[in-house]
Amino acid sequence: MMEGTGKTFVTKLILAEIRRTQGIALAVASSGIAATLLPGGRTAHSTFKLPLDLAKTDTPICNISNSSDQAEVFRRCKLIVWDECTMAHRGALEALHRSLRDIKDSTVSMGGIALLLSGDFRQTLPVIPKGNRADT
Repeated sequence: MMEGTGKTFVTKLILAEIRRTQGIALAVASSGIAATLLPGGRTAHSTFKLPLDLAKTDTPICNISNSSDQAEVFRRCKLIVWDECTMAHRGALEALHRSLRDIKDSTVSMGGIALLLSGDFRQTLPVIPKGNRADT
């Protein structure tokens, strides 16, 4: 969706409704600035304890122990909102998928947690191996 169309407004409403009914809804973003726009927002790397070398790992996984307090939050979580997801490496989503399935001992996508992704692909430059500015 384009800027100014109400993505953040609608996202805040959804987060508030789930939290109002005592559900856990996590708000994350690919950048720190985007995270500050969401109530309780944090960066995806911080929340999911993502490895820094996502691009170099064949099967990335989040650094969250099944016995940790954070794993318990994920077990009780109803929704994860990921703003600016278009800026994230695909390995970040793959790591989250693997980790949530493991934490929740589930075979369904994302361990059965609803995932709301938002972002604008028009803000992301294409990746051209060994390219320069003129190539983009």
